[in-house]
Amino acid sequence: MEEITLGQATIVYDDPEEGVVSETVDNEELVYARDHWMVRTGTDDEDNDLMKQIPRDRVHSVDRNVETFEEQTQSMRKRVESIASDLRERLPVDVGGEGRRERGHEEPPADEPHEIPVEDGDESAEHQPK
Repeated sequence: MEEITLGQATIVYDDPEEGVVSETVDNEELVYARDHWMVRTGTDDEDNDLMKQIPRDRVHSVDRNVETFEEQTQSMRKRVESIASDLRERLPVDVGGEGRRERGHEEPPADEPHEIPVEDGDESAEHQPK
């Protein structure tokens, strides 16, 4: 293994077209989420990050050179919190607890049975959208 510069990471993985690939990038450009390693590959015309996703099963190794492990984990935590915050803003879902989005009515507690109205599958004219 060749020595990695401080602040960089090397990922070794199987690529379906290129075989075994070794890529060295800045630590901030390599993250692990949702069972994939993701490598930042650049930006598009609108300045959005472009990411290559590599399934964890294809990765042989990831080597990082960091000044202190604590700084690396804090950086990773901030990135995950940022992604989670972005998803909460974009997805209209109930997140539970204090973060529950209001729907204009009270919902029964999750541990109590409640009725869910179900319409008949009849596609007559009165059921058609207007």
